[in-house]
Amino acid sequence: MKDDTNKEITRKAAEIELPEAPYSFWRATTEFPTFAPLAEELDVEIAVVGAGITGVTAAYLLAKEGKQVALFEGGKVLNGTTGYTTAKVTSQHGLIYDHIRNHFSDEEAILYYEAAEEAKSFMQRIVQDNGVDCDWQEETAYVYVESDSSELKHLKKEMDAYRELGIPGEWVESLPIPLRVEGAIALPGQARFHPLQYLKFLLLEFLRLGGTIYEHTMIEEVENGDRPRLLVQDKEFGVNCDIVVSGSHYPVTDQNGFYFARLQPERSYTLAIRAETPFESGMYISADDPKHSLRSATFDDQQYVIVGGKGHRTGQEEDTTAHYADLEVFAGNLLGIKEVPYRWSSQDLYSLDKLPCIGQLTSDTPNIYVGTAYAKWGMTSGTLAAMMITDMITGRDNRYTDLFSPSRKTPVLKRMQNAISHNLTVAKELVTGKVDFNLRKADELQPDEGAVIWQRGKRTGAYRDPEGKLHLVDTTCTHMGCEVQWNDAERSWDCPCHGGRFDYKGEVLEGPPTEALKKL
Repeated sequence: MKDDTNKEITRKAAEIELPEAPYSFWRATTEFPTFAPLAEELDVEIAVVGAGITGVTAAYLLAKEGKQVALFEGGKVLNGTTGYTTAKVTSQHGLIYDHIRNHFSDEEAILYYEAAEEAKSFMQRIVQDNGVDCDWQEETAYVYVESDSSELKHLKKEMDAYRELGIPGEWVESLPIPLRVEGAIALPGQARFHPLQYLKFLLLEFLRLGGTIYEHTMIEEVENGDRPRLLVQDKEFGVNCDIVVSGSHYPVTDQNGFYFARLQPERSYTLAIRAETPFESGMYISADDPKHSLRSATFDDQQYVIVGGKGHRTGQEEDTTAHYADLEVFAGNLLGIKEVPYRWSSQDLYSLDKLPCIGQLTSDTPNIYVGTAYAKWGMTSGTLAAMMITDMITGRDNRYTDLFSPSRKTPVLKRMQNAISHNLTVAKELVTGKVDFNLRKADELQPDEGAVIWQRGKRTGAYRDPEGKLHLVDTTCTHMGCEVQWNDAERSWDCPCHGGRFDYKGEVLEGPPTEALKKL
């Protein structure tokens, strides 16, 4: 039944041509300066690793405090998850408030809401005070349920949480867009924007304040001590500093924090479409499955609709292209489609208790800070992380420290249930990934096609590029030895255990691995 459904989706989607390669609308509509890689030994007060929303905002804030800051990026600035977001600036993070009340307390649920609101207000002030041209628009956010299912009960419980916590949401029976729902929670006063135009302003301000930026500089590990030392991959030189701020997806160093076992990776998909029907105001996300997200964006006086969803655990879907097709059918039925100029996917990390991890990497690393596990809500949570870490470094109290601390005491039963589920999945992949009885042969691959093949008695990753050249890699992930799977939609090798990703040549796209796949 699943195969038939996917074929039907693919057939319908073929009526509108999808872009051949994934590319983010935000990246396509923003020009960035380029920065040279680190070429010599460096000594700096604060080293920020990862040039996404957390790293760029933290570098900017710390430079404003008069700190000497260097920002390091393994690839290009703002080309990770931040460059592939749906870019909603909101305190409505799905059905989060009832969850926090049940597993923590009402007080902590209120703190979570106030933290997100504070981050949103900070961003709005940056835009308004500096006249940043980033299509900032105030919107009402909606979380909705389409069918009368168990999720409708959960949505009503979330509405109860809003009322009892004093969150200014409203229950509505219909939406401004032509989508039939059983109910929704409307939260006014939220926003959407062009994230890279906003962050480009912060990046340029950081440079103006004396900061330095190094692209294509992969930090492989951090040697802890009174002054940590950052080791640069394949280089004899490194970086000595007083403080490390990790704004990368996975922390740049683990230091026995076991983050790889505590964070669950998930990929999701996005289309930027030009719709036949004008899109009414609002930002939308479903609480029931299949997950769908909607918002509009404007560029060069053209309206686009950003359609997202269809999330799944990284490396555990055989037909990733079908998810784009599914989104296209959903958007076509809802609004009609003139054109699909952009498609892209992104990866997000979830903590075991669904809250971000912000603060000291571990209790034993007072000079290494981390911000991660934003669970698809990185615009507010990533900004919040930068604000909190700046306070911690400068010695200011921050009332959200305990709630988001990576060392926080989470509810034991829930933590154990999620950890067991997560790590059983990892164990299963470690075993079953080594055994595959349906491997293809290299000469069966067509141009622009990849697959796991059997080559000289060994499981091998193969991709035949459009010119017909065959690229072969060892499929064993360099992180912990799981077997990567081919992602046809992104032309990448994805690890189903901890979310590491490699391009078709084996080079690292996303951590936790830092070493490339072995070329064969």
